Amino acid sequence: MNFDYQTVLNWHFDDVEQSYSEKDSILYALGLGLGNDPDSLEQLKYLYEKQLQSFPTMALILGHPGAWMSNPKTGIDMLKVLHGDQHLEIHRELPSHGTVVGQNKIIDILDKGSGKGALIFTQRQLFDKATGDLLNTQKALIFARGNGGFERPPQTAHAPPPSIPEHPAEAYQDIPIAPHAALLYRLSGDYNPLHADPKVALKAGFKKPILHGLATFGIAARAVLSSCAKQPTARLTHFNARFSSPVYPGETLRTEIWRQQSKIIFRCKVLERDQIVLNNGTAQIAQ
Repeated sequence: MNFDYQTVLNWHFDDVEQSYSEKDSILYALGLGLGNDPDSLEQLKYLYEKQLQSFPTMALILGHPGAWMSNPKTGIDMLKVLHGDQHLEIHRELPSHGTVVGQNKIIDILDKGSGKGALIFTQRQLFDKATGDLLNTQKALIFARGNGGFERPPQTAHAPPPSIPEHPAEAYQDIPIAPHAALLYRLSGDYNPLHADPKVALKAGFKKPILHGLATFGIAARAVLSSCAKQPTARLTHFNARFSSPVYPGETLRTEIWRQQSKIIFRCKVLERDQIVLNNGTAQIAQ
């Protein structure tokens, strides 16, 4: 079935109810490499059940609608799908354990043209089932490279991503990624064999299994919080970035940081290859 703009734009998603435990929160934090300094109290608060906190980006693995794009009715060419941007707006802190309800929807689709693909904009809102509180709003851009050239109404204008300052970064933090990082992170729910099976990775054009993009996203959040959240009560309220290139386990991720008044600008690169992997990133921290 060919890609149909109206079918995908009006795709129906059932609410996704998901329960998670303190063990799940700890496992997620370990998947981001937290605990590489077991004496750090700043890391331990995400790893020790006494007064445990969930790491903010854990919200991104909860309330997921599953592999809806692989449904033949969408007409989406899954072999050519890429995760473009990820945005996270935090309204309330995610409890260390509980039950959440994810409400997912398509908010827009832009046609890049025949042979260029389509941009699919999605949104997920995550609610605490016990209180009904809206915990966070997540928006993602999916680049469906094989699905451009369809007929649709006039294009919606979307704000361009922020540019990276031309002057050197004001701060940076290097975080080594463990060789087993992808194998550990996948236990939080993303079992795509691309992140575990060398044969699948080679078939997809990579020299070996790659790290999950959302794991890179979470590691970047670690770096920004470590560098910029100086008060004990500081909390992350916004975290957004564009995916530029994959990361291999065993590499070193450098997060470069600039401050623009209340906004933090950042990007990430792999030191070993001098390759930008996350770009046009913005964050806000409530002190």
